[in-house]
Amino acid sequence: MQFGIFSVGDVTPDPTTGRTPTERERIKAMVAIALKAEEAGLDVFATGEHHNPPFVPSSPTTMLGHIAARTERLILSTATTLITTNDPVKIAEDFAMLQHLADGRVDLMLGRGNTAPVYPWFGQDIRQGIPLAIENYALLHRLWREEAVDWEGKFRTPLQGFTATPRPLDGVPPFVWHGSIRSPEIAEQAAYYGDGFFHNNIFWPAEHTRRMVELYRTRYAHHGHGTPEQAIVGLGGHVFMRRNSQDAVREFRPYFDVAPVYGHGPSLEDFMAQTPLTVGSPQQVVEKTLAFREYAGDYQRQLFLVDHAGLPLKTVLEQIDLLGEEVVPVLRKEFAVGRPADVPDAPTHAARLAGTRG
Repeated sequence: MQFGIFSVGDVTPDPTTGRTPTERERIKAMVAIALKAEEAGLDVFATGEHHNPPFVPSSPTTMLGHIAARTERLILSTATTLITTNDPVKIAEDFAMLQHLADGRVDLMLGRGNTAPVYPWFGQDIRQGIPLAIENYALLHRLWREEAVDWEGKFRTPLQGFTATPRPLDGVPPFVWHGSIRSPEIAEQAAYYGDGFFHNNIFWPAEHTRRMVELYRTRYAHHGHGTPEQAIVGLGGHVFMRRNSQDAVREFRPYFDVAPVYGHGPSLEDFMAQTPLTVGSPQQVVEKTLAFREYAGDYQRQLFLVDHAGLPLKTVLEQIDLLGEEVVPVLRKEFAVGRPADVPDAPTHAARLAGTRG
């Protein structure tokens, strides 16, 4: 399994001090978080893509290219690449370029995003969200695999003999995760292509996650890519830790209560009971994360959100240290127990290249 960090890149006031970081500070903090993730022995750093305040990561490949130059091992990913409002030609070329710069340490997660106004900003209609996702990925998939593409669809101008440059590193396109929390059409899309399915379940109860993952696994097998257990699944998680659980709850509560996404709603205790959010000790994080396997099966990637809601950078880096020292080593060991031999490892460029040569 791969373990890592994802960031949505929000610029949120710290409710305990009232101070709001500048955009520059927040961007630099995201880079520091990625570097700390590699130092702590984690496998993946992923950034969201947003084009509206209070978020800063509008250009993920720029940020990931910078991080690539400062890391050696970390897999660089997106937590969302907007397949609906980005031109698939630009996605193909940007991520192939990043793939070369990072020596293959690149994948991406495609999604529709959760900000309705972004569609007209980029000349699209939100009512066409699913058709856009389907058509744009069909083109992106071909651009990475065919030297000269003839294309005509509904949402962009036709292509005639078009070659996206640079070509994917070693002829192996970046691995694609299709991210969705509510759309069965996206689970079907991931299954059809034999790609990964990432269910960012940080706001959802276990039963919903179970249904979405089971749908993807069933359809993955239907399309002839392997057994349901061989499908490639990733999950989200949201944690805040202190060695004493009471300290964790006391420290995190003011951030939770006013967080831009889930603040002013259910209590912290109710939210923890109903979703994967874990606020407590490292052992509690281990126990709750291991329980994900009960409803998602053996899976390949676990990403944690640790920097949301105005938490200061110092606190976030402490969270990553706890993940690297006390949580992830235990999770690696425990998730390996009883894992069937035919369940695939998480995809990497090297493994996929070896597979094509084999």
